[in-house]
Amino acid sequence: MDNQEPQHAEGVSEVSGAEDIASVSDPAAEVAQLVSERDALAAEKNDIYDRLLRRQAEFENFRKRTEREKAEFFEYAGMETARALVPVLDDFERALKVECQDVEYAKGMELIYGRLLDGLKKLGLEPIESVGAKFDPNVHHAIDREVSAEVEDQTILAEYQRGYNFKGKSLRPAMVKVAVQ
Repeated sequence: MDNQEPQHAEGVSEVSGAEDIASVSDPAAEVAQLVSERDALAAEKNDIYDRLLRRQAEFENFRKRTEREKAEFFEYAGMETARALVPVLDDFERALKVECQDVEYAKGMELIYGRLLDGLKKLGLEPIESVGAKFDPNVHHAIDREVSAEVEDQTILAEYQRGYNFKGKSLRPAMVKVAVQ
């Protein structure tokens, strides 16, 4: 039995020594394998980092787009509100042109009209001043022409219905009478 143990121990030593020799004898293959693994991991890391940067950019673009859409929605909603209230302003203007026997009533109408107009101006409504200005087809809608030598050609003589801009955009053109020669 004593003879068998050393043989067995020697066999283990020989096998163990053979593995050490194989691993030591091919260090270039092991280094090549490690380099290959390192390169694969670096490529994977770069791919993940690139995807991360793209997702961040996509998210930032999405955030900016939704903010812009939200701002446009609120501006559009404000514009539609102003568009709905402009006929009320027209009615007030027509009512204020009519002579009224009750001075207090007329003064109350003027105050209500002024408050409504001021509120809409705060939202972005801008009345277009037309009388005496040059006719601009982008801002004015000519519904009448009058031959006149007293003023320059294409000058607006009268305003039938006031035009309005809302935050710089045309809400409604002014209906005007234009001088021609």
